[in-house]
This record gives sequence, C-alpha cells and structure tokens, in this order.
Amino acid sequence: MINVTIDEFTPCLKDAKTGELVQTEVIRIRRKSFLKKYNKKNGWYTNWAALVDENEIYALVVEGSVDIQGLVAVAADNDMKAAYIAWMCASPDNNKLLSADVRYLGVGGHLFAIAVQKSVDFGFGGFIYGFAANQNLFKHYIEVFNGEMIGVLHPYHFAIDEASAKNILEVYDYEWTNEEI
Repeated sequence: MINVTIDEFTPCLKDAKTGELVQTEVIRIRRKSFLKKYNKKNGWYTNWAALVDENEIYALVVEGSVDIQGLVAVAADNDMKAAYIAWMCASPDNNKLLSADVRYLGVGGHLFAIAVQKSVDFGFGGFIYGFAANQNLFKHYIEVFNGEMIGVLHPYHFAIDEASAKNILEVYDYEWTNEEI
C-alpha cells in the first residue's frame, strides 16, 4: 500500500520550517529486529518487520545518520516486468495526516525515486506499480507522475511507465550507500 503525498518536487529534502535543503542517503534494511520498531502502533501503517522476507526494504535517511524519514518495500515482479511497491510511507514526523508540523518536505517523491531506481536495477527500465491507499492518493499519483490506472486487483491499482519514471529520477537526488542494517 502506498501512502505518501508528493508535497514538493525538490532534489533534496527541504526543512519545512527553515527551507534549508538537507542531503539524503538510502540504506537497505535487512534485519527484522531493527524493523520491529516501525509498526502500525506508532504511525508506520504496517508491521515493517513482516515485509522483509518477500521485499527489499529501503530507508530514506538524512545524510550521515540513521534518522529515517521514510520507508519503501519493493520486489521484482518478473511476470509484470516491473518493480512492485508493497509498501511506502513517510515517517510519522513527515506525514501530514499524523503531524500538523511536518519536519521535511519531499519525502514521498524521494521514496518513489528509490522504487524507480530499484526497477532499473532489476532490469525493468523504471516501470513500477502498486496500490494507492485511497482514491485521493490514487488520483494524486495519476496526476503528479502521469501514472496509469490498472485497476485489476484493486480499485486503486496503478502503474508508472518507464518514460514517466525517468522524469522522477531526474528530479530527486540522494546517495545510495553500501550500508545495511
């Protein structure tokens, strides 16, 4: 389930209070024990530890830290020739539905860029698909990223093709690290 808003197109995260741009990194998380603290009870929408067996989990962090700003779970879908986004959400501090004072802008777009990059790495050219959490987000992704309705398995089932995915990669900037948790 994808539950992020694309609030700003910014190459780096933007501090919501100061407007300062903050550099980011991507870290792969493999350890269930680490992911157990990211769960539905504390605003992360799902039990992230349960996703690690069937997906690759990536965290968007502030550069030089493990200060997680968002998480995305992706898997290669060879039948669809695409990366499947199993889950995607911003941290509770960056989620406008959970916090009146969000910390950073740009988290949602960065998480989509991570999924697109994984699609490229999987050999799918950036093609991604998933399920929006609700109708408003579904329409938002169609409009903002030129997504396409699939609607086969779920009413908010959508995809972003390779051309639109390339546009996403051109906007967002972050460093991939070899670091894993």
